[in-house]
Amino acid sequence: MAKLDWITEELNELKEKGLYVKIRVLQSAQGPWVVVDGKKVLNMCSNNYLGLAAHPKIKEAAIRAILDYGVGAGAVRTIAGTMELHVELEEKLAKFKKREAAILFQSGYNANLGAISTLIKKGEDGVFVSEELNHASIIDGMRLSGAPKVIYKHLDMEDLKKKLEEVKDKKKKLIVTDGVFSMDGDLAPLPEIAELAEQYDAMVYVDDAHGEGVLGEHGRGIVDHFKLHNRVDFEMGTLSKAFGVIGGYVAGPEEAIDYLRQRGRPFLFSSALNPPDVAAAIASVEILQKSDELVKKLWDNTHFLQKGLRDLGYDLGNTKHPITPVMLYDEKLAQEFSRRLYDEYNIFAQAIVYPTVPLGTARIRLEPSAAHTKEDLQYVIDAFEDLGKKTGFLK
Repeated sequence: MAKLDWITEELNELKEKGLYVKIRVLQSAQGPWVVVDGKKVLNMCSNNYLGLAAHPKIKEAAIRAILDYGVGAGAVRTIAGTMELHVELEEKLAKFKKREAAILFQSGYNANLGAISTLIKKGEDGVFVSEELNHASIIDGMRLSGAPKVIYKHLDMEDLKKKLEEVKDKKKKLIVTDGVFSMDGDLAPLPEIAELAEQYDAMVYVDDAHGEGVLGEHGRGIVDHFKLHNRVDFEMGTLSKAFGVIGGYVAGPEEAIDYLRQRGRPFLFSSALNPPDVAAAIASVEILQKSDELVKKLWDNTHFLQKGLRDLGYDLGNTKHPITPVMLYDEKLAQEFSRRLYDEYNIFAQAIVYPTVPLGTARIRLEPSAAHTKEDLQYVIDAFEDLGKKTGFLK
Protein backbone atom coordinates (compact mmCIF):
# COMPACT_ATOMS: atom_id res chain seq x y z
CA MET A 1 0.00 0.00 0.00
CA ALA A 2 1.41 3.37 -1.06
CA LYS A 3 1.78 5.84 1.79
CA LEU A 4 -0.93 8.20 0.45
CA ASP A 5 -3.52 5.57 -0.52
CA TRP A 6 -5.47 6.41 2.62
CA ILE A 7 -6.33 9.80 1.09
CA THR A 8 -8.00 8.13 -1.91
CA GLU A 9 -9.94 5.87 0.44
CA GLU A 10 -11.12 8.85 2.53
CA LEU A 11 -12.22 10.78 -0.58
CA ASN A 12 -14.10 7.77 -1.97
CA GLU A 13 -15.88 7.36 1.36
CA LEU A 14 -16.97 11.01 1.29
CA LYS A 15 -18.38 10.56 -2.22
CA GLU A 16 -20.26 7.38 -1.26
CA LYS A 17 -21.91 9.09 1.72
CA GLY A 18 -22.89 12.21 -0.24
CA LEU A 19 -20.47 14.34 1.78
CA TYR A 20 -18.04 15.27 -1.00
CA VAL A 21 -18.33 18.95 -1.90
CA LYS A 22 -17.93 19.98 -5.52
CA ILE A 23 -16.16 23.34 -5.60
CA ARG A 24 -17.61 25.60 -8.26
CA VAL A 25 -15.39 28.18 -9.99
CA LEU A 26 -16.68 31.72 -10.60
CA GLN A 27 -15.57 33.47 -13.77
CA SER A 28 -17.16 36.84 -13.11
CA ALA A 29 -17.57 39.39 -10.35
CA GLN A 30 -19.76 38.55 -7.36
CA GLY A 31 -23.33 39.59 -7.95
CA PRO A 32 -26.91 38.31 -8.18
CA TRP A 33 -26.02 36.57 -11.45
CA VAL A 34 -22.55 35.09 -11.97
CA VAL A 35 -20.72 32.97 -14.50
CA VAL A 36 -19.73 29.59 -13.03
CA ASP A 37 -17.79 27.08 -15.11
CA GLY A 38 -18.85 28.98 -18.24
CA LYS A 39 -22.54 29.06 -17.31
CA LYS A 40 -24.62 32.08 -16.23
CA VAL A 41 -26.43 31.21 -13.00
CA LEU A 42 -28.48 32.92 -10.30
CA ASN A 43 -26.20 33.24 -7.28
CA MET A 44 -28.03 32.28 -4.07
CA CYS A 45 -25.16 31.22 -1.81
CA SER A 46 -22.89 34.25 -1.47
CA ASN A 47 -22.35 36.27 1.72
CA ASN A 48 -22.32 39.45 -0.39
CA TYR A 49 -25.44 40.60 1.48
CA LEU A 50 -25.52 44.20 0.27
CA GLY A 51 -24.08 43.68 -3.20
CA LEU A 52 -21.04 45.78 -2.36
CA ALA A 53 -18.38 43.38 -3.70
CA ALA A 54 -18.64 44.93 -7.17
CA HIS A 55 -20.06 48.33 -6.24
CA PRO A 56 -18.60 51.13 -8.43
CA LYS A 57 -17.53 53.28 -5.45
CA ILE A 58 -15.79 50.32 -3.81
CA LYS A 59 -13.90 49.46 -7.00
CA GLU A 60 -12.93 53.09 -7.55
CA ALA A 61 -11.55 53.34 -4.00
CA ALA A 62 -9.42 50.21 -4.48
CA ILE A 63 -8.02 51.44 -7.82
CA ARG A 64 -7.22 54.86 -6.39
CA ALA A 65 -5.40 53.26 -3.45
CA ILE A 66 -3.24 51.18 -5.79
CA LEU A 67 -2.19 54.33 -7.61
CA ASP A 68 -1.45 56.18 -4.36
CA TYR A 69 -0.07 53.40 -2.12
CA GLY A 70 0.81 50.44 -4.34
CA VAL A 71 -0.51 46.90 -4.11
CA GLY A 72 1.09 45.45 -0.99
CA ALA A 73 1.53 46.66 2.58
CA GLY A 74 5.05 45.25 2.62
CA ALA A 75 5.37 44.33 6.30
CA VAL A 76 3.60 43.44 9.51
CA ARG A 77 1.78 46.27 11.24
CA THR A 78 4.33 46.63 14.06
CA ILE A 79 7.36 47.08 11.77
CA ALA A 80 6.66 49.01 8.57
CA GLY A 81 3.19 47.83 7.51
CA THR A 82 0.91 50.38 9.16
CA MET A 83 -0.23 52.91 6.58
CA GLU A 84 -2.48 55.88 7.20
CA LEU A 85 -5.24 53.93 5.46
CA HIS A 86 -5.15 51.28 8.21
CA VAL A 87 -5.49 53.91 10.91
CA GLU A 88 -8.33 55.62 9.04
CA LEU A 89 -10.27 52.39 8.65
CA GLU A 90 -9.81 51.45 12.30
CA GLU A 91 -11.09 54.88 13.38
CA LYS A 92 -14.07 54.69 11.02
CA LEU A 93 -14.96 51.18 12.20
CA ALA A 94 -14.80 52.23 15.86
CA LYS A 95 -17.08 55.18 15.15
CA PHE A 96 -19.44 53.02 13.07
CA LYS A 97 -19.70 50.45 15.87
CA LYS A 98 -19.96 53.16 18.58
CA ARG A 99 -16.88 51.78 20.33
CA GLU A 100 -13.69 53.40 21.63
CA ALA A 101 -11.27 51.63 19.29
CA ALA A 102 -10.83 48.89 16.72
CA ILE A 103 -7.95 46.71 15.49
CA LEU A 104 -7.67 45.28 11.97
CA PHE A 105 -6.72 41.71 11.15
CA GLN A 106 -6.23 39.97 7.80
CA SER A 107 -9.55 38.12 8.04
CA GLY A 108 -12.39 37.45 10.43
CA TYR A 109 -10.84 34.05 11.09
CA ASN A 110 -7.54 35.68 12.05
CA ALA A 111 -9.36 38.23 14.19
CA ASN A 112 -10.88 35.45 16.27
CA LEU A 113 -7.60 33.54 16.46
CA GLY A 114 -5.68 36.64 17.48
CA ALA A 115 -8.10 38.08 20.00
CA ILE A 116 -9.44 34.95 21.68
CA SER A 117 -6.01 33.36 22.14
CA THR A 118 -4.73 36.62 23.65
CA LEU A 119 -7.54 37.49 26.06
CA ILE A 120 -7.11 34.26 28.05
CA LYS A 121 -3.91 32.24 27.91
CA LYS A 122 -2.80 28.82 29.13
CA GLY A 123 -1.66 28.86 32.72
CA GLU A 124 -3.77 31.85 33.72
CA ASP A 125 -6.64 31.65 36.17
CA GLY A 126 -9.13 31.91 33.36
CA VAL A 127 -11.73 29.97 31.37
CA PHE A 128 -13.71 30.27 28.14
CA VAL A 129 -17.47 29.79 28.36
CA SER A 130 -18.33 28.93 24.78
CA GLU A 131 -21.59 28.49 22.83
CA GLU A 132 -22.18 24.96 21.56
CA LEU A 133 -22.50 26.00 17.88
CA ASN A 134 -19.72 28.58 17.72
CA HIS A 135 -17.82 29.06 14.46
CA ALA A 136 -14.67 27.03 13.79
CA SER A 137 -12.49 30.14 14.13
CA ILE A 138 -13.67 30.61 17.72
CA ILE A 139 -12.95 26.97 18.48
CA ASP A 140 -9.49 27.26 16.92
CA GLY A 141 -8.80 30.47 18.87
CA MET A 142 -9.55 28.65 22.12
CA ARG A 143 -7.36 25.73 21.03
CA LEU A 144 -4.50 28.10 20.25
CA SER A 145 -4.89 29.67 23.68
CA GLY A 146 -4.63 26.34 25.47
CA ALA A 147 -6.79 27.66 28.31
CA PRO A 148 -9.66 25.50 29.62
CA LYS A 149 -13.18 25.88 28.27
CA VAL A 150 -16.71 24.88 29.18
CA ILE A 151 -19.48 24.58 26.58
CA TYR A 152 -23.07 25.70 27.10
CA LYS A 153 -26.01 24.41 25.06
CA HIS A 154 -27.21 26.33 22.02
CA LEU A 155 -29.24 29.42 23.04
CA ASP A 156 -29.81 27.84 26.49
CA MET A 157 -29.47 30.56 29.12
CA GLU A 158 -30.22 28.19 31.99
CA ASP A 159 -27.25 26.09 30.92
CA LEU A 160 -25.08 29.19 30.53
CA LYS A 161 -25.97 30.21 34.09
CA LYS A 162 -25.12 26.69 35.30
CA LYS A 163 -21.73 26.77 33.56
CA LEU A 164 -20.93 30.24 34.92
CA GLU A 165 -21.79 29.04 38.41
CA GLU A 166 -19.32 26.16 37.97
CA VAL A 167 -16.46 28.54 37.09
CA LYS A 168 -17.47 31.56 39.19
CA ASP A 169 -14.22 31.54 41.17
CA LYS A 170 -12.02 31.95 38.09
CA LYS A 171 -10.33 35.35 37.83
CA LYS A 172 -10.98 35.70 34.08
CA LYS A 173 -14.16 34.41 32.44
CA LEU A 174 -14.87 35.08 28.76
CA ILE A 175 -18.29 34.23 27.34
CA VAL A 176 -17.80 33.69 23.61
CA THR A 177 -20.67 33.43 21.15
CA ASP A 178 -21.58 33.90 17.53
CA GLY A 179 -24.04 36.76 17.14
CA VAL A 180 -25.75 35.16 14.15
CA PHE A 181 -25.32 31.42 13.69
CA SER A 182 -24.30 30.96 10.09
CA MET A 183 -25.96 27.64 9.34
CA ASP A 184 -29.36 28.41 10.90
CA GLY A 185 -29.72 32.20 10.90
CA ASP A 186 -30.80 32.29 14.55
CA LEU A 187 -29.56 34.99 16.92
CA ALA A 188 -27.70 34.79 20.21
CA PRO A 189 -29.88 36.07 23.10
CA LEU A 190 -27.43 38.87 23.86
CA PRO A 191 -29.51 40.75 26.45
CA GLU A 192 -29.70 37.64 28.64
CA ILE A 193 -26.01 36.87 28.04
CA ALA A 194 -25.05 40.42 29.06
CA GLU A 195 -27.15 40.15 32.20
CA LEU A 196 -25.53 36.86 33.23
CA ALA A 197 -22.07 38.24 32.43
CA GLU A 198 -22.68 41.15 34.80
CA GLN A 199 -23.98 38.81 37.48
CA TYR A 200 -20.88 36.59 37.28
CA ASP A 201 -18.30 39.29 36.46
CA ALA A 202 -17.53 37.77 33.05
CA MET A 203 -16.39 39.41 29.81
CA VAL A 204 -18.50 39.02 26.64
CA TYR A 205 -17.04 38.45 23.16
CA VAL A 206 -19.40 38.37 20.15
CA ASP A 207 -18.48 37.15 16.67
CA ASP A 208 -20.73 39.37 14.54
CA ALA A 209 -19.54 38.18 11.12
CA HIS A 210 -23.08 37.73 9.79
CA GLY A 211 -24.60 40.63 11.73
CA GLU A 212 -22.42 43.30 10.14
CA GLY A 213 -24.31 45.22 7.46
CA VAL A 214 -27.48 43.25 8.23
CA LEU A 215 -28.70 43.90 11.79
CA GLY A 216 -29.00 47.14 13.73
CA GLU A 217 -29.21 50.75 12.61
CA HIS A 218 -27.46 51.13 9.23
CA GLY A 219 -26.20 47.56 9.63
CA ARG A 220 -24.11 48.21 12.74
CA GLY A 221 -24.62 44.64 13.92
CA ILE A 222 -26.26 42.60 16.64
CA VAL A 223 -24.98 44.67 19.59
CA ASP A 224 -26.62 47.75 18.08
CA HIS A 225 -29.71 45.67 17.27
CA PHE A 226 -30.15 44.96 20.99
CA LYS A 227 -28.76 48.38 22.12
CA LEU A 228 -26.04 46.80 24.27
CA HIS A 229 -23.03 48.97 23.33
CA ASN A 230 -21.82 49.42 26.89
CA ARG A 231 -22.57 45.86 28.01
CA VAL A 232 -20.67 43.76 25.44
CA ASP A 233 -16.90 43.99 25.78
CA PHE A 234 -15.65 42.80 22.38
CA GLU A 235 -17.24 42.72 18.92
CA MET A 236 -15.53 40.85 16.11
CA GLY A 237 -16.58 41.83 12.62
CA THR A 238 -15.59 40.68 9.18
CA LEU A 239 -15.16 42.86 6.10
CA SER A 240 -15.63 39.97 3.66
CA LYS A 241 -19.40 39.51 3.87
CA ALA A 242 -21.77 42.50 3.86
CA PHE A 243 -18.85 44.91 3.41
CA GLY A 244 -17.84 43.07 0.25
CA VAL A 245 -14.04 43.17 0.71
CA ILE A 246 -11.64 41.14 2.93
CA GLY A 247 -10.34 41.44 6.46
CA GLY A 248 -11.58 41.34 10.02
CA TYR A 249 -11.46 43.48 13.11
CA VAL A 250 -12.20 43.57 16.81
CA ALA A 251 -13.82 46.62 18.39
CA GLY A 252 -13.94 47.40 22.09
CA PRO A 253 -12.38 49.44 24.91
CA GLU A 254 -9.27 51.47 23.98
CA GLU A 255 -6.92 49.77 26.45
CA ALA A 256 -8.08 46.28 25.50
CA ILE A 257 -7.58 46.99 21.80
CA ASP A 258 -4.12 48.40 22.53
CA TYR A 259 -3.32 45.15 24.37
CA LEU A 260 -4.36 43.15 21.28
CA ARG A 261 -1.95 45.29 19.22
CA GLN A 262 0.84 44.22 21.53
CA ARG A 263 0.00 40.52 21.78
CA GLY A 264 -2.34 39.43 18.95
CA ARG A 265 -0.27 36.93 16.96
CA PRO A 266 -1.79 37.47 13.46
CA PHE A 267 -1.34 41.22 13.97
CA LEU A 268 2.29 40.72 15.00
CA PHE A 269 3.40 37.97 12.63
CA SER A 270 1.44 38.30 9.38
CA SER A 271 1.66 41.11 6.85
CA ALA A 272 -0.90 43.90 7.03
CA LEU A 273 -3.99 44.11 4.84
CA ASN A 274 -3.14 45.43 1.39
CA PRO A 275 -3.90 49.11 0.58
CA PRO A 276 -6.63 48.49 -2.05
CA ASP A 277 -8.50 46.21 0.35
CA VAL A 278 -8.32 48.76 3.16
CA ALA A 279 -9.45 51.61 0.92
CA ALA A 280 -12.33 49.52 -0.41
CA ALA A 281 -13.42 48.72 3.16
CA ILE A 282 -13.32 52.43 4.04
CA ALA A 283 -15.65 53.12 1.12
CA SER A 284 -18.02 50.37 2.31
CA VAL A 285 -18.23 51.84 5.81
CA GLU A 286 -18.87 55.29 4.35
CA ILE A 287 -21.72 53.95 2.21
CA LEU A 288 -23.39 52.38 5.25
CA GLN A 289 -22.81 55.45 7.42
CA LYS A 290 -24.50 57.61 4.81
CA SER A 291 -27.55 55.47 4.03
CA ASP A 292 -29.42 52.37 5.20
CA GLU A 293 -31.15 51.92 1.82
CA LEU A 294 -29.27 48.70 1.01
CA VAL A 295 -29.98 47.21 4.44
CA LYS A 296 -33.72 47.88 4.00
CA LYS A 297 -33.66 46.35 0.50
CA LEU A 298 -31.92 43.24 1.88
CA TRP A 299 -34.64 42.75 4.48
CA ASP A 300 -37.42 43.36 2.00
CA ASN A 301 -35.97 40.66 -0.25
CA THR A 302 -35.46 38.34 2.72
CA HIS A 303 -39.09 38.54 3.83
CA PHE A 304 -40.30 37.95 0.26
CA LEU A 305 -38.16 34.84 -0.27
CA GLN A 306 -38.79 33.28 3.13
CA LYS A 307 -42.55 33.77 2.98
CA GLY A 308 -42.67 32.17 -0.47
CA LEU A 309 -40.72 29.11 0.65
CA ARG A 310 -42.68 28.69 3.89
CA ASP A 311 -45.96 28.94 1.97
CA LEU A 312 -44.79 25.97 -0.12
CA GLY A 313 -44.29 23.94 3.07
CA TYR A 314 -40.52 24.15 3.47
CA ASP A 315 -39.05 24.20 6.98
CA LEU A 316 -36.69 27.17 7.37
CA GLY A 317 -35.90 26.47 11.01
CA ASN A 318 -35.58 29.35 13.45
CA THR A 319 -33.94 31.87 11.12
CA LYS A 320 -34.26 35.54 12.01
CA HIS A 321 -31.80 36.63 9.33
CA PRO A 322 -31.36 36.57 5.52
CA ILE A 323 -29.61 33.21 6.01
CA THR A 324 -32.35 30.87 4.78
CA PRO A 325 -31.78 27.18 5.56
CA VAL A 326 -34.14 25.10 3.42
CA MET A 327 -34.19 21.89 5.46
CA LEU A 328 -34.01 18.68 3.43
CA TYR A 329 -32.50 16.57 6.25
CA ASP A 330 -31.01 13.82 4.05
CA GLU A 331 -27.43 14.36 2.83
CA LYS A 332 -27.83 12.70 -0.55
CA LEU A 333 -31.11 14.51 -1.23
CA ALA A 334 -29.50 17.86 -0.41
CA GLN A 335 -26.64 17.13 -2.80
CA GLU A 336 -29.15 16.09 -5.49
CA PHE A 337 -31.16 19.29 -4.94
CA SER A 338 -28.06 21.42 -5.30
CA ARG A 339 -26.94 19.62 -8.45
CA ARG A 340 -30.37 19.75 -10.10
CA LEU A 341 -30.93 23.40 -9.18
CA TYR A 342 -27.68 24.11 -11.00
CA ASP A 343 -28.17 21.78 -13.97
CA GLU A 344 -31.91 22.22 -14.62
CA TYR A 345 -32.72 25.70 -13.27
CA ASN A 346 -29.41 27.62 -13.48
CA ILE A 347 -29.53 28.34 -9.74
CA PHE A 348 -26.25 28.26 -7.81
CA ALA A 349 -27.10 27.09 -4.28
CA GLN A 350 -24.74 24.77 -2.44
CA ALA A 351 -25.80 21.90 -0.21
CA ILE A 352 -24.71 22.13 3.43
CA VAL A 353 -24.02 18.67 4.86
CA TYR A 354 -22.07 16.95 7.64
CA PRO A 355 -19.58 17.84 9.15
CA THR A 356 -20.59 21.49 8.62
CA VAL A 357 -23.97 20.59 10.17
CA PRO A 358 -24.96 17.48 12.18
CA LEU A 359 -25.94 14.31 10.32
CA GLY A 360 -29.60 14.31 9.40
CA THR A 361 -29.85 18.10 9.19
CA ALA A 362 -28.66 18.60 5.61
CA ARG A 363 -30.01 21.67 3.84
CA ILE A 364 -29.71 24.11 0.99
CA ARG A 365 -28.64 27.42 2.50
CA LEU A 366 -30.01 30.32 0.46
CA GLU A 367 -28.73 33.85 0.97
CA PRO A 368 -30.69 36.67 -0.66
CA SER A 369 -28.96 40.00 -1.16
CA ALA A 370 -29.91 43.61 -1.71
CA ALA A 371 -28.80 43.16 -5.34
CA HIS A 372 -31.44 40.52 -6.15
CA THR A 373 -34.68 41.56 -7.81
CA LYS A 374 -38.10 40.25 -6.81
CA GLU A 375 -38.15 38.44 -10.16
CA ASP A 376 -34.92 36.65 -9.24
CA LEU A 377 -36.38 35.51 -5.93
CA GLN A 378 -39.73 34.47 -7.40
CA TYR A 379 -37.78 32.34 -9.87
CA VAL A 380 -36.08 30.61 -6.92
CA ILE A 381 -39.41 30.01 -5.17
CA ASP A 382 -40.89 28.54 -8.36
CA ALA A 383 -37.85 26.30 -8.86
CA PHE A 384 -38.08 24.96 -5.29
CA GLU A 385 -41.77 24.20 -5.84
CA ASP A 386 -41.09 22.36 -9.09
CA LEU A 387 -38.04 20.43 -7.87
CA GLY A 388 -39.65 19.66 -4.52
CA LYS A 389 -42.52 17.95 -6.34
CA LYS A 390 -40.24 16.16 -8.81
CA THR A 391 -38.19 14.64 -5.98
CA GLY A 392 -41.27 13.80 -3.92
CA PHE A 393 -40.14 16.02 -1.05
CA LEU A 394 -43.23 18.21 -1.49
CA LYS A 395 -46.51 16.42 -1.83
